[in-house]
Amino acid sequence: MNTQMNEQVLKDILAGVVRKVLTQECASSPAAAMNAGPIPVEISARHAHLSVNDAMTLFGEALRPDRPLSQPGQFLSTGRVRLIGPKGVMDNVAVLGPSRSTSQVEISRTDARALGINPPVRQSGDINGTPGIILASATGIVGLECGVIVASRHIHMHTDDARRFGLKDKDMVDVRLETERPMILENVLVRVSDDFKLAMHIDADEGNSSGWKPGTNGTIIGMSRG
Repeated sequence: MNTQMNEQVLKDILAGVVRKVLTQECASSPAAAMNAGPIPVEISARHAHLSVNDAMTLFGEALRPDRPLSQPGQFLSTGRVRLIGPKGVMDNVAVLGPSRSTSQVEISRTDARALGINPPVRQSGDINGTPGIILASATGIVGLECGVIVASRHIHMHTDDARRFGLKDKDMVDVRLETERPMILENVLVRVSDDFKLAMHIDADEGNSSGWKPGTNGTIIGMSRG
């Protein structure tokens, strides 16, 4: 009887340990996130993503790589476009590849004022209800009915990094930029994928105001409350 009871006690303890481990793996860990080390911070300058059809219209060919970007499989293409807004234009805007199912333009708030449009702050791909713009090249022109956003700050994490930081996809964190003018950025979206490489992306306005320069790192200081 005692042996059976002891076996049951051991089983209950083991089951409890397993449940605890699984819960810890699924839950976010602020302490782990704050102590897991620095995160490289990169500027995401104004750029366009094009569908296959829009790339063909503008360049007469599919997007051709110029050089790779930090995220695996992503590249700066050889193509450049002009952005034409109601109040202004911007030339020599980078086009990033590979092509997407829908074209999209990412700009800063300063860019938006110069162009005369008022795009919302959104995550990449969330373009419903956004303003449109005209894209032009030396050989073609495309009018987008929607697709212009101010890209929301975010962190790309490989699944291994997410495990190390104790975070999961779509968590929101606060990050301190370690610059000559240190700044805390709140509500930074964590995006997790096996295809990502660890990097935080901010736009040019955020970079300029914080004194960003190549080699800048960020440190997670806690989970966002808002």
